[in-house]
Amino acid sequence: MAKKRRKKDLEKKEEKIRSKKDSGKVKEKTKKIKGDKEIQKYSGVLVVGLVIGLIAGVALLSSFSIEKQSTLTADEAGQKAVDWISNFFEAKGQNVSIKLVNATDTKKGVYQIGVKINGKQGEVEQSYYVTKDGELLFPKGIPIGEVSKRPKQGEQQQQNQGQEQNLEIPKTDKPDVKLFIMAYCPYGLQAEKAYLPVYKLLKDNAEMSVNFVRYAMHEKKELDENLRQYCIQLEQTEKFYDYASCFAGGDGNYTKCLLEAKVDKVKLNSCMARIDEEYNVTGMYKDKSTWIKGKYPRFNVEADLNKKYGVKGSPTFVINSKVVKVGRSPEAIKEAICSAFNNPPKECGQKLSADTTSTGFGGGVGSSSSGGCAS
Repeated sequence: MAKKRRKKDLEKKEEKIRSKKDSGKVKEKTKKIKGDKEIQKYSGVLVVGLVIGLIAGVALLSSFSIEKQSTLTADEAGQKAVDWISNFFEAKGQNVSIKLVNATDTKKGVYQIGVKINGKQGEVEQSYYVTKDGELLFPKGIPIGEVSKRPKQGEQQQQNQGQEQNLEIPKTDKPDVKLFIMAYCPYGLQAEKAYLPVYKLLKDNAEMSVNFVRYAMHEKKELDENLRQYCIQLEQTEKFYDYASCFAGGDGNYTKCLLEAKVDKVKLNSCMARIDEEYNVTGMYKDKSTWIKGKYPRFNVEADLNKKYGVKGSPTFVINSKVVKVGRSPEAIKEAICSAFNNPPKECGQKLSADTTSTGFGGGVGSSSSGGCAS
């Protein structure tokens, strides 16, 4: 009996040992399966991260065909970027055509390029930046300079609903057209750059001017520049287009632009001093008790027009005494003004650029006709 009992005890112990071994194997197998799943999981995250980083960050262009050199021309770098974008979409199986529209030197160490992307969802225009050696593509540039930095208090988006045109503009024989801006408002500069080619085209057929909002959001330099452009229009009208195109389309160097436009500085300084004294522009800046809601100094030179048309911010378009919404491209503005003629002149048949201008100083194209500076 004792022998039988010991035999059964030995069998039970052996069974427990086998059970533990089997359990260990199962655990090992389970652990391995979980590990494999974790590897797959993190591999997926890595792949997604790489794609997101490629699109939202910086793209490497060095694998394409243009021969490496220290500096490419703007067009060469632009075409290289277009080739890369085309290959990117092709690799993703998307049937998209990419066209280089323009390429300009920003004078900031990179080229800015405009491209048209055509796909099954329609056509869109985009701006990109590419280094001068053609090696890096930046899908978005964020200006950090004095003018283009993050909007200050009150500098808010005005939803102008893209390229919407107001179709109820009153008609006259000679339309009266006013563009109200602040000289250093990035969106005012955008509108002014789109407006100036139309000004040049139609100024002999319509009453056209650049006017100024009754307050300034960008320090005293804006009061001075408002005054400068006001006086050039007032007394040296024939010089205004050249000066304003240089100022808004360049880097805002007014000294250089006065020289290039051949503005009579003695006459200009006399006008600015006279208007400053008449409207107390400098005094309004110094006396903060006169500042309007939002803590911005007044610019009362055209306060009567601001009140008449209910101008709230920069930019504001007024055609034949009606505030209108208009896309910020030369063609869109031309069409709006030409619709205000009883009998449009032959100049209205001339096609201008349909590209939305970029915000802030300089050339290039933008993607939106919304945004403004308003208190």
